[in-house]
Amino acid sequence: MPPNANKTRCAWSRDELMTPYHDNEWGVPLHDDRALFELLILEGAQAGLSWSTILRKRENYRAAFDGFDARKIARYGERKQAALMDDAGIVRNRLKIAATIDNAAAFLQTQDEFGSFDAYIWTFVDGKPVRNRWRKMEDVPARTSQSDAMSKDLARRGFRFVGSTICYAFMQATGMVNDHLVSCFRHKEV
Repeated sequence: MPPNANKTRCAWSRDELMTPYHDNEWGVPLHDDRALFELLILEGAQAGLSWSTILRKRENYRAAFDGFDARKIARYGERKQAALMDDAGIVRNRLKIAATIDNAAAFLQTQDEFGSFDAYIWTFVDGKPVRNRWRKMEDVPARTSQSDAMSKDLARRGFRFVGSTICYAFMQATGMVNDHLVSCFRHKEV
């Protein structure tokens, strides 16, 4: 039996993909630029879909988008975009694919300005995780003033598919906020 099999978890983490994601990634403070870019793109790809759908396609996304190498993605032309539209392993949405390319260029400009994307993005929480103490899933907000500010600033910088709800999900995923319920074993760990 896995070591965490009998532990109490957040209610959304109840399948073979969501449980390991919940236990090992979600809410862990992340400071690696490539990984931050990956999650920003995947959160945008999720818009209108379930996170489990995106997790199932995650390895395909990594392959299709050159390991989320922003420098390569920013140079994608029409031929690569057409190939991506034919790739059943990712969400084949023309707007989301184009946004990924635009976001790569905006990401590189932001890195140049701040020295790293990490240095920029963590300013929205003053450089340290917000530690919430939610007791019920219904208490967890879909957006906050910090995600509103992040969304507005990312959009100003040329990012797309970065609405406030997407930004808050990104903040949760990257550990900028700890939204594990207090009853969840991960709440104290992260």
